[in-house]
Parts: sequence; C-alpha cells; structure tokens
Amino acid sequence: MKVLWFTNTPVGADEVLKAGDTRGNWLKALERVIKNKVSLSVAFYYARFAKPFVHEEVSYYPICKKHWRINVIKDIFFGDLIDDEDLELYLEIIGRVKPDVIHIHGTENPFSCLINKTEIPIVISIQGNCTVYSHKYYSGIERKYGSNKGINLLSPITWLLNKSFNQQFRKLKYCSGREINNIKNCKNIIGRTDWDRRITRILAPESVYYHNDEIIRDLFYTTKWTAPGNAILIIHSTIGESYYKGFETICQTLSALQQIGIKLEWRVAGISRHSLLDKVVRRKLKENYPTSGLVLLGNLVEHDLIAKMLESDLYVMPSHIENSPNSLCEAMLLGMPCITTHAGGTPSLLRDKEEGIVIQDGDPWSMAGAILELLYDKSKAGKYGNNARIKALYRHNKEKIVTELLTIYGNIAHGSNIHSKI
Repeated sequence: MKVLWFTNTPVGADEVLKAGDTRGNWLKALERVIKNKVSLSVAFYYARFAKPFVHEEVSYYPICKKHWRINVIKDIFFGDLIDDEDLELYLEIIGRVKPDVIHIHGTENPFSCLINKTEIPIVISIQGNCTVYSHKYYSGIERKYGSNKGINLLSPITWLLNKSFNQQFRKLKYCSGREINNIKNCKNIIGRTDWDRRITRILAPESVYYHNDEIIRDLFYTTKWTAPGNAILIIHSTIGESYYKGFETICQTLSALQQIGIKLEWRVAGISRHSLLDKVVRRKLKENYPTSGLVLLGNLVEHDLIAKMLESDLYVMPSHIENSPNSLCEAMLLGMPCITTHAGGTPSLLRDKEEGIVIQDGDPWSMAGAILELLYDKSKAGKYGNNARIKALYRHNKEKIVTELLTIYGNIAHGSNIHSKI
C-alpha cells in the first residue's frame, strides 16, 4: 500500500536536511516502525528549496515556493499564513506519488484544503484543535499581559523576530477559521480521546471516527521510575512556551505550598529564565512570583529529561487545554505518580483516583492539595504510578498502534468504513 503523509515537520528528513526540528518526536517514532509496512512518502514545508529525495526507505517531498527568500521575509514582518494558494503544489506531489491513502497530520496546517480536491481518500489525524485552543487561550493569563514581545534592547533583530502572545493568538484565530472551513467536509478522522471525538462530531459531522494512539519516544518504554527518597519534595512538569500551558498555575501552587511550610523544588522543563512566558508570568504575579524553589530547566534532550524526571517525586500537568499531552503520557510510561488538570482529552489518558489525580485547571489550591495527598500517602502515590505505567504500556504499544493504523488505512482505501460516526 502506498501512503502519503502531509506533516507539520520534516520527520525523518531532518536527519538529511539538518533542520534541527525537535517537534513531532512521536511522529518520527511512528515513521520508524511503519515505513517497513507500507510504501511511505512524506510531504512537508521547508524554508529553502530542496529536491525530493529518499532516505531510509521513505520518499520525502519538501514543499518550497520558488521565491522562498521573499516568503521568509514576509513571514517575519507580516506573519503570513498559507491557505489554499499552494494547492497545486500538493496536487503535483499527489500526482507523482499516486498514493492509495493520504494522511494529513493535524488540522492546524493548510493541507486540509485538499479535501474534495482529489479522488484519493483522505484521513486527518487530530493533534490539537485551533478552534478550541483559541477559545481557551486566555484562561490562565489575561490578554493585557500578552503584548510583551520579550525584546532585547541589545539585539535589534528581536524587534523583528520575536512575536508577542497576542500576536500568536491572532495567528491561532486565523488558523481556527481555516481549520473550520477545511475540515467540515472531511470524511475520515483519526483521534485518541473522548475530547477529539466529541469536537469532531461537530466540526466534521459527516466524518467517520477512528481511534489510534501515539507511539512515544523509545527510552520511556524501557525506563521505570522508583521513589527517589529525596530530602525535600521535588516536582517535575514539562510544558511548552504557550499562554495556555498553565505555567502561572505552577507558580501560584508553589507559593501556596511554601506558605504552609512545605519545602519543595519544582522543576519545569521547556521553560527557561529567558522565556517570554516567564517574563509574562512575573509581570502578572508581581510580588507573588516565587522567589525560591522554582527551577527552570529549559529544553532538554530525551536522556536528560528522563534523568530529571527520575529524580522527582511526582509529575504535574497544569495545562488549561490539551488533547493528549505526550508529556503526561511519558510520565505515565515511567510509572510516576501523576496529577493532571481536566483539560480537553486528559481524562481519557488518566483515570482519577486510579492512575493519578485529576483536578480543575487553573486552581492552584486544589493542585496544592492534590500534591499534599500524594506527598503524605506514599502507598497511594506508588499505586497510582504503577497503574499509570500499566495503562500507558498498553495504550502506547507500538505493534498495536501500527496494526490499528494499517487496518484504518485498509478500510479507507477500500471504502469499508466500519467505525462509528458517533
């Protein structure tokens, strides 16, 4: 079977192009195990011109307009977003590959304009959702703090390159409109949570929904957390630098615990002291921003991230909206005691009081109380961690995921949609 992916990242092509793109690690993991099962081609946007090439049995098609330098400048100054003006480029790739199935990864990209423009069946995987994310964008931090661009006066280039969170919101809103328009006629959807199943029943009402989980990075399968026996409580969170990721809730919860005499260290991977998000939260919280106990680790490679997680007593996922955050899935695979906010698809990942604790997003008092609950009941924490690992190992089983995806491809290619529209 010939399958053509349209993706947001170069996936395995990054090894050849040296683009340094660390996004989409789960998609790289899926590519590695499925490329021997199908004839796989991958199309993706690339800033510079590069001819199609084959690498480790996968055919790659970098998408770049002829005047790419002008496009880069336009994106810097105007934040230009692509809608359907590159449709002919997509169709040209489809004509060269002649796939049996087209798989578009994500609704936030322009590739879904292909719907109803080709006879080849298309399936779209839900990653996040611009429509709901833009609706929840200012849930934790008010809009008035989002105009800061984090400009360095000693570096004039930051005036051009740095984008404020309000600018990012406007881009997200545009993507939301494009997303709504493009996927409303989609016939096949792949998701993995009750949340993405429910929203696509509204946004793509005629689509058939297929469940397929994600493959996680390799080391998380083979590494197991054990209680580290720390002298003080160490908490770990891995978050991205987005307005709705709940970083302000981390800071507020840390302060609440310190006020009642709890000695702890809260480590946050993905955020550094130079991050715009840290600057914004400092401005919002003012004197209530933690003066101690908060350790910002910045971006970590897989091995270093796992090392930090293994040193921690528990994991906290604080977001206001998510679908299936890989950071939480990774912590569950390790067998860490986990606390997560009820945000989008997280209840589908972790059952409250069985595999961890689920709390309301944006509530630092409930989060602090949940932390104390696991701090003072080591047996419960260990039980939750073990249950989480068992569930995650099954959910992220590579063979199961690939088998299910191949079945989905087969059903779509042969028009035998046996799954439910509900």
